[in-house]
Amino acid sequence: MTGLPPMVLPLWERSTLANLMSTVAERLGGTASMTDVPGVCAVPEADRYVVLLVDGLGGRLLEAHTDLAPHLARHRVSTLTSGVPSTTATSVTSLGTGLPPGQHGIVGYTFRHHGSILNALTWRPGLRAVDLQARPTVFERLAEQGVRSQVVNPAHFQGSGLTGCALRGGRLNGVVDESDSAEFAERVSIASRSSSRSLTYAYLRMLDHTGHGSGVDSDAWRSTLRRIDGFVAEVAAQLPNGTALVVTGDHGMIDAGELTVLEEQADLAAGVDLVGGELRLRQLYSQEPGAVAQRWRDHWGDRAWIRTREEAIAENWFGPVDRSLADRIGDVLVAMRSAEVVGTVTMPGEWELVGVHGSLTPDEMEVPLVVIQR
Repeated sequence: MTGLPPMVLPLWERSTLANLMSTVAERLGGTASMTDVPGVCAVPEADRYVVLLVDGLGGRLLEAHTDLAPHLARHRVSTLTSGVPSTTATSVTSLGTGLPPGQHGIVGYTFRHHGSILNALTWRPGLRAVDLQARPTVFERLAEQGVRSQVVNPAHFQGSGLTGCALRGGRLNGVVDESDSAEFAERVSIASRSSSRSLTYAYLRMLDHTGHGSGVDSDAWRSTLRRIDGFVAEVAAQLPNGTALVVTGDHGMIDAGELTVLEEQADLAAGVDLVGGELRLRQLYSQEPGAVAQRWRDHWGDRAWIRTREEAIAENWFGPVDRSLADRIGDVLVAMRSAEVVGTVTMPGEWELVGVHGSLTPDEMEVPLVVIQR
């Protein structure tokens, strides 16, 4: 099949979301980098940092729509990559811990945990964040250095499992009305002024929601991108001097192609015990990974990148992998290269998504790094 995109793997030592927050921490004079190689992202020196994550802001998407987001496009300094999979739960945890997914263990939207499939966004009753992700966050490390950090998130995220895994240690500031740009900008501004040295993490999710519901090739998505650009300009205008506003995304997005439901294909369902991941990167759990991988390769050919867990680890998909966390990763990984998607009857809600992400294509993996210095 011609015209298929190349594979993009994270450069874990220098240009991923995990490197970004570690670099910010180093700039603040802390010791929050938890990798052997210091962060080398293009982040300037500053007394205060605001790291704004725009869910679904892909680098390729921004390049294609600079007319809708002139503020973001004008201040873009480089390109980063998300982790693998290119999905929110994994990316936010990498950003908040400074670690690749092989070290923090949030290895996808859904993955195996204690013998069943765990949804990293909704969780199960009784599970504690520290039991699932025990490594210190950047916010906790900075607190030990006397640097204040705050988190400006939707109010109902407070107390969620993912917030605990990725952002614990930061003082939470909940935004009640996410569509109110004035409230959002004011909360970010107040948080950034809380100390002479500070880190504020803020999150906007409306672009991702619009993309999932309407697709990235829609008037609704374009209108939302234009609105996000206005949000960023409003936030920047209210920040105190000496602040660096750093804007990035957690993944890109494409519009979904043809859906295949794996349980409806005998060759795909054979030998599969549990199904995790998401439409663009399925994680298959099996007692016979070699045979399953070969059947899936025979079915998809070059339209998907298919690896056993050991092959993916050897290719550094997840960064260095803590062996105590390795069995969370699928025994077989299916990353779609074409626009096609793979559904499962265990997650029928996915089937209606228009915009999708999770795989290793440039459109999904690359995110912009935007820096506005006050």
